[in-house]
Amino acid sequence: MSSSIVLSNPISHKTGPFRPTSRLLHNPNRPTSSRFLLAPPIPSKTSRLSRKVLVRTSIRDNDTKETSSSSPSSLPLVGEDSAVFEFGEQKIVSWVYFSVILGVVLFILNVAWLDGSPSGLGLGKAFIDSVSGLSDSPEVVMLLLTLIFAVVHSGLASLRDAGEKVVGERAFRVLFAGISLPLAVSTVVYFINHRYDGVQLWQLQGAPGVHQLVWFTNFVSFFFLYPSTFNLLEVAAVDKPKMHLWETGIMRITRHPQMVGQVMWCLAHTLWIGNSVALAASVGLIGHHLFGAWNGDRRLAIRYGEAFEAVKSRTSTVPFAAIIEGRQKLPKDYYKEYLRLPYLSITALTLFAYFAHPLMQAGSFGLHW
Repeated sequence: MSSSIVLSNPISHKTGPFRPTSRLLHNPNRPTSSRFLLAPPIPSKTSRLSRKVLVRTSIRDNDTKETSSSSPSSLPLVGEDSAVFEFGEQKIVSWVYFSVILGVVLFILNVAWLDGSPSGLGLGKAFIDSVSGLSDSPEVVMLLLTLIFAVVHSGLASLRDAGEKVVGERAFRVLFAGISLPLAVSTVVYFINHRYDGVQLWQLQGAPGVHQLVWFTNFVSFFFLYPSTFNLLEVAAVDKPKMHLWETGIMRITRHPQMVGQVMWCLAHTLWIGNSVALAASVGLIGHHLFGAWNGDRRLAIRYGEAFEAVKSRTSTVPFAAIIEGRQKLPKDYYKEYLRLPYLSITALTLFAYFAHPLMQAGSFGLHW
């Protein structure tokens, strides 16, 4: 799934407590593993009714039970339980590695891309200048920067399976991040520095309630934007990166939360700024994430086969559509799927980002991009 420029243990089923982490239906073209389950194919809505599924009732044993279901929403989970963070399973050395890797990445990014002084390479400014030289229009430059990021990011994502076979999961993640991150930073910095250029289309910043609406929409958007970065150790390649098939938490609302979150962010910022540059940025970002949603489904279908089809049958791209249609039934204790450290961290970081806006603006202005 695409990345933004700017993730049931407590659920009780009739079969008993169920811990679905990493317990996925198996693609018949992939080797059989104890981490996967086999279930009948799901060729049609009719055949899904009253079908029986073999599920493991505990992650620590091989006990299984046969359960009947009357609708997709009542079937046991086949995807992963998102946002699970067990303190007892964390290793201090892993987080030390994470801190060191983060520091090294930020240092290299600063020296190679951001620092335009004689001691730095300043490749970022050269990149922005080359793209800006193609047009005097900030709207066109904004679209070009977004397009370049989108092609590189989605292109590398599409090559992930083949690339990991050649260089391995960790090396490919380093390559993916090493190319995508500088392009993302460049696009963000250009947007911040030129967001009030262009033609003013409307001015609603003084209208009653607009600031509150924009603030709330932005705040909520971040709970959608980052569902796949819950495991920071995978992001930094400390843990072996995986392509996850999440099914709980925000995924019950929409199968593509990152796309939904980006749309919310774009609409809020475009409403607030109200000019052609903000509109151009939103068109580019939303277009990229719509493609990412389609491409993400395609890649998950290839990787997980029937497991993805099962998750797809009871989730939706449009928020709440599966719930309204009865294909997704929220557990009574659904709120507990959000009472987890990753969601609490997103809350804290979102609030910090809001209050840190002046610092981000000052840093961007200092680059003169």
